[in-house]
Amino acid sequence: MAETIKIKKGLDIPLKGAAGKIFTRAPAPGTYAVKPADFHGIFPKLTVKPGNRVKAGSPLFFDKNNPGVLFTSPVSGKVQSINRGERRRILEVIVESDSTIEYESFRKADPDDLSREEIKDSLLKSGLWPCIRQRPYSIIANPDDTPQAIYISAFDTAPLAPDMDFVVQDREAGFQAGINAIKKLTDGIVHLNINSDYPASPVFTRAEKVQINKFTGPHPAGNIGIQIHHLNPLNKGDLVWYLGPQDVITIGQLFLTGKYDASKVIALTGSEVIKPVYYKFINGASIEPLVKDNVHEGSLRYISGNVLTGKCIDPDGYIGYYDSQVTVIPEGNHHEFMGWLSPGFKKFSFHRSFFSWLMPKKKYEVDTNLHGGKRALMITGNYERVMPMDIFPMQLIKAIIVEDIDLMEKLGIYEVAEEDFALVEFIDTSKNDIQEIIRKGLDIMRKEMS
Repeated sequence: MAETIKIKKGLDIPLKGAAGKIFTRAPAPGTYAVKPADFHGIFPKLTVKPGNRVKAGSPLFFDKNNPGVLFTSPVSGKVQSINRGERRRILEVIVESDSTIEYESFRKADPDDLSREEIKDSLLKSGLWPCIRQRPYSIIANPDDTPQAIYISAFDTAPLAPDMDFVVQDREAGFQAGINAIKKLTDGIVHLNINSDYPASPVFTRAEKVQINKFTGPHPAGNIGIQIHHLNPLNKGDLVWYLGPQDVITIGQLFLTGKYDASKVIALTGSEVIKPVYYKFINGASIEPLVKDNVHEGSLRYISGNVLTGKCIDPDGYIGYYDSQVTVIPEGNHHEFMGWLSPGFKKFSFHRSFFSWLMPKKKYEVDTNLHGGKRALMITGNYERVMPMDIFPMQLIKAIIVEDIDLMEKLGIYEVAEEDFALVEFIDTSKNDIQEIIRKGLDIMRKEMS
């Protein structure tokens, strides 16, 4: 029996709008997008142009720095447009979908009968290699590397996060096939991390060729970086890979069917959603059919992901490659009468600034208002209360700001990613973009070590 690792530091943010455990099949949107911005650190080189026909699994672009890493279409159809931003940076490759999906044919085989190189070749050609990311730096894994271990977090503790046990039900064959494939990519252990607070899905508990680890505690107990830190902390020169449960299933389906099946389950959540439920969807789809006539009126923020780490998208925008959640909350573009002088019974506060702390079981509607402007970093000791790592978060942030590489190394830069500092940013009284600072530090170290 695996020993349970207890995460004591952190914070669960009680929000309204959790998805009810009902599967719904949304109307298929007309367009899908693959967004290079979802894959940090790549330099995309297009292989298609508007008007080209593609199948599900056809390459749309590749990484200039690693041409073997392809990014493929989730559906068949016609390339409708290539949207660009400043300096002609590629923002989205939009594919107008056919009514019936045609698939590229890839190798169908039992992963146990394939070598590491054959599995790697299938993942690269199908465009599924980007499912696998690495620590340090939280970027797409290099196919030429061999990780010391591979980690899978089977639960998510972010606000309103989908229940992964519910998401993976009846998908045991795909999950095990995916495990069999990724096990060939490492000489070490495949760690499957589950939540010990409730019985995990048999899809996870019956999985073979994995080491099951149990965790309990508040958010960010479900973050892969926190789990790695408590199992095997990373030092300079260490390398591990990680991926999510639905990524494992997608990889498994590739070997079971010989097709790139980009279908996934996402949770539509948030206080402004009328009927928050789970949807069976195709990755990269427009969220328009999900939110049409299913959100309250008003000025709203649409987020691909959760409220702490997700990205703002338009009401007809596209879900991110790694996201299993769409959140809709009110915009904070309004003034409040009396502001912080009000009792604040309807406001959540980590610092007990309002009387709402007297109602610990209450759930809240939050908006995007920062309730103040940026100011100097303040030493309060609060960062350490929500950071369950043996590091000094304030000192690491300052070392990144001044770009002190040696100090960043000593303070644990190799162990962290932006998501690990999301709660720090949430409670930060200085209103600084902490996650952006952490990403800047990771990019500096990656450039220095390359």
